[in-house]
Amino acid sequence: MSEHKHFISIWFFIGLLLSVYGALILGAGIYDYFNPTPRDVVLAQLHAAIWWGALLLVLGLFYVIHFRPGKE
Repeated sequence: MSEHKHFISIWFFIGLLLSVYGALILGAGIYDYFNPTPRDVVLAQLHAAIWWGALLLVLGLFYVIHFRPGKE
């Protein structure tokens, strides 16, 4: 009787977390792009929330796909 224990990689959960944070930050950045608030922020025209949100989302999806459970 051999029991196979299937462990889920911690990188899968990190990918999920990065994906959720990326989606939230990207959503907030897109909302701020179309509904700007009147404030004086240095380099606001670069829209850092959109860039960082997209980067986190792509990185998180990479980890989720690469380390998904049952991929053997």
